[in-house]
Amino acid sequence: MPFGPASRLGVSLFDETPPLEWVASASETDREALIRAVYRQVLGNAYVMESERATVPESQFKRGELSVREFIRTIAKSDLYQSRFFSSCARYRAIELNFRHFLGRPPLNLEEMRFHSTILDTEGYEAEIDSYLDSDEYQTTFGENIVPYIRGYKTEACQSMVQFTHTFQLVRGASSSSLKGDLAGKSPKLNALVIQETAVPVVSPAGSGAVFRDPGSARTRLGSGASEDGKIYRIEVTGYRAKTFNSISRFRTANKVYLVPYNKLSEEYQRIHRQGGVIASITAV
Repeated sequence: MPFGPASRLGVSLFDETPPLEWVASASETDREALIRAVYRQVLGNAYVMESERATVPESQFKRGELSVREFIRTIAKSDLYQSRFFSSCARYRAIELNFRHFLGRPPLNLEEMRFHSTILDTEGYEAEIDSYLDSDEYQTTFGENIVPYIRGYKTEACQSMVQFTHTFQLVRGASSSSLKGDLAGKSPKLNALVIQETAVPVVSPAGSGAVFRDPGSARTRLGSGASEDGKIYRIEVTGYRAKTFNSISRFRTANKVYLVPYNKLSEEYQRIHRQGGVIASITAV
């Protein structure tokens, strides 16, 4: 069962879309839909240009010469996947994205991360891809002909609350991709959280699937004696437009955290919106 309202957690599309499976009687339209689903899942919802498509494996798949799993293997070992999610990413970012793309969940713990890092060191990139697709978990969950899907937000796919909350660090709505729309970019998101086995707040994605990342030092406490005067609220803000010399850039990159006492909430809310910020969440501290 999904935890909480799927529409508020940003996973409603995943929750409402049944798994796709190849069957021998699949029509041409069905097979095209399966191919699109494979690209969407394996490439992390990224846009794929026509020139980037794996035309030969696609034809083999349509003719029934490749199963869904083997078609995924060809995409995962392609220059396209490797350039987007391995050679240009930090190692642990690449590993956590592999978990998302092939198993539909975040890594369980540090040992899983180390296991895959060791495979990369000793056997190389292709063996790393095989380690997901040939695993007992993959075979049990997806078999040969089901397209992998995001499942880490469902209780049966998680072994702990920590793993459940980490899912929402990797997946913040079906409109965001693994790299674009995510402030982590190509840097690891879960490394420290996995090492410390730390659960994190699950907040609704703001607007069109914005993803908030804790900026560490960018914190502001407002109000005299804020920590003593009643309840304090943590406001996470993204979407500020970066200022240039004589204008405001069209790129939205800056993000901040504010700790605000209750009697200042309304005033702070109005100030943030006047400045063009987007509130990702407001939670009591």
